[in-house]
Amino acid sequence: MILKAYQNSINIKLKSTAILLFIIVLIQACSSTKYIADYQSIVKKVTIDSVDAKFEEQAYNYVQKDIRPASKLSIQVPLYNLFNTKDGRYKTSDIKPFGTPPAILDSTLVEISRTQIQKFLKSKGYRRADVKAAIKVADKKAEIVFTAKPGPAYFLDKISDSIPNANIKNLYESNKAKISHLHTGMQYDEDSLTYEREQIYRIMKENGYFYFLRPYVNFDVYGAEPTSKTNKIDLNLNVTNPNNGEHRQFNIGYTHMIIAPNPDGFPDSVRYKLNKDTINGIIFTDFSKRYRRNPIVRYDFLKQGDLYDIRNENLTYDRLYELNIFKNVKIDYYRRDSTSNKINTVIQLIPQKVMSNRVEGEVPFNGGTVGFTIGNTYTNNNIFRGAERFELQVKGGLQSRIGNGAKPFSDIYQRDFSISSSITVPRLMIPFYNPVLGGNGMPHTTFASSYIYALQKDVSVRRIFINSITYDWFETKSKLHSFTPLNFEYRFGYLDPNVDQQTVLNNLYYSTLLGRKDLTLGMKYTYTLNANKLNEYRSFVYLRAGMDIAGNMLQGISGLIGKKGDPANNNPARILGLPFNQYMRPEVDLRWYKHLGGDRQFIARLNAGVAYAYGNSVLTGIPFEKQFFAGGSSGIRAWQARTIGPGNYDRGLLRSDTLRRAFFGLDQLGTMRIETNFEYRFTVAKKFLGATLKGAAFVDIGNVWNLRKGESILVANPSLDEQTIFRLSKLAQQLAVGTGVGLRYDVQYFVFRFDVGLKLKDPQFAGSDQWVIGKFLSGARDFKNTYNATHGPDTYRFIQYNFGIGMPF
Repeated sequence: MILKAYQNSINIKLKSTAILLFIIVLIQACSSTKYIADYQSIVKKVTIDSVDAKFEEQAYNYVQKDIRPASKLSIQVPLYNLFNTKDGRYKTSDIKPFGTPPAILDSTLVEISRTQIQKFLKSKGYRRADVKAAIKVADKKAEIVFTAKPGPAYFLDKISDSIPNANIKNLYESNKAKISHLHTGMQYDEDSLTYEREQIYRIMKENGYFYFLRPYVNFDVYGAEPTSKTNKIDLNLNVTNPNNGEHRQFNIGYTHMIIAPNPDGFPDSVRYKLNKDTINGIIFTDFSKRYRRNPIVRYDFLKQGDLYDIRNENLTYDRLYELNIFKNVKIDYYRRDSTSNKINTVIQLIPQKVMSNRVEGEVPFNGGTVGFTIGNTYTNNNIFRGAERFELQVKGGLQSRIGNGAKPFSDIYQRDFSISSSITVPRLMIPFYNPVLGGNGMPHTTFASSYIYALQKDVSVRRIFINSITYDWFETKSKLHSFTPLNFEYRFGYLDPNVDQQTVLNNLYYSTLLGRKDLTLGMKYTYTLNANKLNEYRSFVYLRAGMDIAGNMLQGISGLIGKKGDPANNNPARILGLPFNQYMRPEVDLRWYKHLGGDRQFIARLNAGVAYAYGNSVLTGIPFEKQFFAGGSSGIRAWQARTIGPGNYDRGLLRSDTLRRAFFGLDQLGTMRIETNFEYRFTVAKKFLGATLKGAAFVDIGNVWNLRKGESILVANPSLDEQTIFRLSKLAQQLAVGTGVGLRYDVQYFVFRFDVGLKLKDPQFAGSDQWVIGKFLSGARDFKNTYNATHGPDTYRFIQYNFGIGMPF
């Protein structure tokens, strides 16, 4: 009782602190003016009047940031006030990196803003634009009004060009329809001229004009003077020649690829020791003696005799960096003499450290358990001297029951151990076929093998061997294909002979899953769209859809050799003395990323999957590891992973304390999953302990279900089995709903994440009792005491904490 009272005291203090902090922030939101001097004012509103609606947002961007007021719903200024005020004034030193300071009126910045808005309007065709600024101040609060008199818009009347070089003229004319934004009758816009210049420069650099520069493209504008009596403009495009003659096209000569002796770079003596052997137009010199020639030169796309193309240069940069063995890539060119139309390429490569070692760990816990997981990953990025990546990971962990005065790790009920290795080769290794890919991304072939050991105290032991070959390649930069033609799994599990037989009978299906011995031979395919945009602030749709299918080939083989078996009567066909699995498992992850301006983003996500056993597995069902679970740091974050469902499953219906304790901590799984997540992301502080602190608010909804009867955890009780089956008519009753907030500490290469999830609706209860948020707000202690008495050793937690590395999705 003393422990419970102490825990309740902590909860009350935490809630009181949160409420107090909320009140302080609200008070600070209304009190910024008291921290400034009497002669100062805080800008509360900025208005831009009489500007065409389509240009309003762009015009506002020219208002200087220091005089832009924060949004009324933003807590950035209140946070700043909370941490950066002292003795009734804003601090001038020791500024804490929280929030954003208020917008203090500065007449100089107002004038700069007015001038910039006026220039912007003129660049958009309002050549006679005039902008005035007015400032209204009352009670140390300021409003700025920019009033524009744009005048008439100017439009293009005649468009001509002067391109003396016939070849360049032809290039421009042949590409004009695809690249040009200029046309007669359009409103004059300097951005369109800049775009035209950039497109011409790009085409020139893609067609051999190595020495072409942007200033060679310029425009003559006639009739654009504000004093002009007409609002029509004539435009002439010029592509001028250099002073020493006409523009010339260049071809690639030979390429000299040089690798530095170590990560420190090139010593001065390197130039005296260069290799002179040319193979297929490439001279390869490796001072480090670490790399084989072919795996490296394969990704030099600047081929001898080809017309110079800047796209091939960029492609070479991208692929050599993607080999992940060079920390610096530099491409230079030189000509042997001024009359030659060939440029020779020099590619300088500085290697990075080949080997690395990473140790990771986590401490998962809830109200009744505590544990840890620790792993070590060794990586060698050049194990066979051809940029092959070798990875060896060893990982182990355990979970222990706590409570009733027991010391942590005195009652360990779960142990896990795994060891895995993989070799990834930067090309597609396909027998009798050598495809040349890499134009859109680095292709890979991965050979992987792993061993998994899992012990559930007094229940079961599982051992799994997995071997696979996977090909990854890019169709475009946004479309990734992953195909595993061979995925072999050998599964060996057995039940503990000391397990309670009544436990086995009441959980027959679960026990069968854990104790089965079988093998799987199948293939997988995954298609991913727009993964390259995940770290960008833009609006797009992300898709990851895959299919895992197994057993069909073995089914055909068993038929050919006369060992069909009788799966419907629990006599499956066997290969090498073991039954084989036959199933299909489609899964889809669909997301909509909506950019809301700045660092703000909204994400809506649907993650769904189905695992369907048939043929040789029609009775034995889906393997344990292939089933779905809900909850966790990347799912429904108000629940710990594998503790929701299936359906309305309620572990409290196991009336025996012995049964509940025997199955305490066992995963709650299903053969179908539907999860949806809605998350709003924003920046809290751009400079926080040397990194960016970001925030998130989210709502998660979903569950897992079984597709058929007999797949339930409680098949001994048909009425309970029915509660786990997916029924569209009961969908609303069977959904778990959680909400929460989170922080992300972004150090550029890693994002450390902390989320706090709060249960709103729990499907293990019935009717209005599912809305447990009501119990959290009132009567939480009595509710938890009642739950613990009927579900022990399980305990109820309204709040779940999640730690992780990387974004949840």
